[in-house]
Amino acid sequence: METASKVGELQNSPYSLIYDRNEKPFGKTWEEWTEEWWQWVLSIPKDKNPGFDKTGKIFVLDNTDSDVIFLIGNYGGRSERQYVIPAGKALLFPVINFETSFTEEPCLKTDADLKSRAKRDIDDISRKEVEIDGISLNSMDNYRVQSDVFEINYPENNVFDLKPGPTYGISDGYWVFLKPLTVGEHLIHSVGACSLGKTMIECTWRITVV
Repeated sequence: METASKVGELQNSPYSLIYDRNEKPFGKTWEEWTEEWWQWVLSIPKDKNPGFDKTGKIFVLDNTDSDVIFLIGNYGGRSERQYVIPAGKALLFPVINFETSFTEEPCLKTDADLKSRAKRDIDDISRKEVEIDGISLNSMDNYRVQSDVFEINYPENNVFDLKPGPTYGISDGYWVFLKPLTVGEHLIHSVGACSLGKTMIECTWRITVV
């Protein structure tokens, strides 16, 4: 039986802020949620895509499921955004992630090729840091998620300037699935980078829950 002090330590753990990697938030696995996240973000044309937004001017609330709000970092570099969100919503966002598809890389011919390509990219990630309201998540290793192969439908003017139409892809990366925040002001900061630092994504979200 756990002592009262041990229970208190668990409750105060930074990991109490996020869903456990083995949980199924709202009945779906992390893998399923990350697939939906990618299908959502890749369906948004470049001129309306929040990944290119530096301030929070472009914010899409009507994504996928009413219980979960998808946040996106950026496609490289730094961004700082301000969002107002309704209370009672979980937040899903990548610290750093990678996606590829048969359309993006025609040299990939099989599902195994996709999986190997995505794994190789994320295996090179050396920096993955998250801070929520001043509380650091010190180890993100347990929050790596590789999806199954899933369908993608690139629109006209898509973020990767690819030929529009359906294809299949896969993703890999480090994610945070944050439980609903309390009403008020919150600050989330994340940084992810590869071993050589050529790929670096840093994002700050200033979130007001109402």
